Amino acid sequence: MDTASALRRGDSAAVGGDQPGLMTLYSSPTCYHSHRTRMVLAEKNIAIDVVDVEGGNLPEDLLDLNPYHSVPTLVDRDLVLYDSRVIIEYLDERFPHPPLMPVDPVTRAQFRLALFRIERDWYVLADELLKATDRKQAARIRKQLEESIVGSSDVFAARRYFLSDEFSLVDCSIAPILWRLPAFGIELKGSVQPIRRYMDLVFARRSFQDSLSDAEQEMRQ
Repeated sequence: MDTASALRRGDSAAVGGDQPGLMTLYSSPTCYHSHRTRMVLAEKNIAIDVVDVEGGNLPEDLLDLNPYHSVPTLVDRDLVLYDSRVIIEYLDERFPHPPLMPVDPVTRAQFRLALFRIERDWYVLADELLKATDRKQAARIRKQLEESIVGSSDVFAARRYFLSDEFSLVDCSIAPILWRLPAFGIELKGSVQPIRRYMDLVFARRSFQDSLSDAEQEMRQ
């Protein structure tokens, strides 16, 4: 993690870290759900302790705080949130600058629908791919995910970012999946230039670079 970032590695023994009011994020260094949360935090330059949670080695604090024992889990004083979608929308409302969702109710609803579809189509397939037990099953899921992403090429081409000329929570949710394509064994083919342009644009953002864990950086080395 870039030392210039507001994100910093914390001590799992102390919820909230050593600074009064400092939030704590329990985060997996390889999980896309955690990654999109870290990306929102970096985009808004929010000071926070990041506690790395790997495998089944869960800190006792997390076991007590989250009944599902899952990551990401955000602790903000007495508030504990443990769904990445809930967390990123909370952060956008709690820290409104820069805004990552449109103000207009209709456009905001369209963005929320896009978030739902990304989670339902891409995140679910990514989850299934990681859990696949044989090569045939993995190949089928990999093809589904690739086709779903490539099928969105026209949407990537329409605006500077996804659905908008302004960077948003939707982009924070898409970028972690696209970053992991090599790790998933996916090489996009066909008319994918708009997607490649989008990846170059988003991956070059300072917030994206600051959000990467060491393990995530290695995914594209």
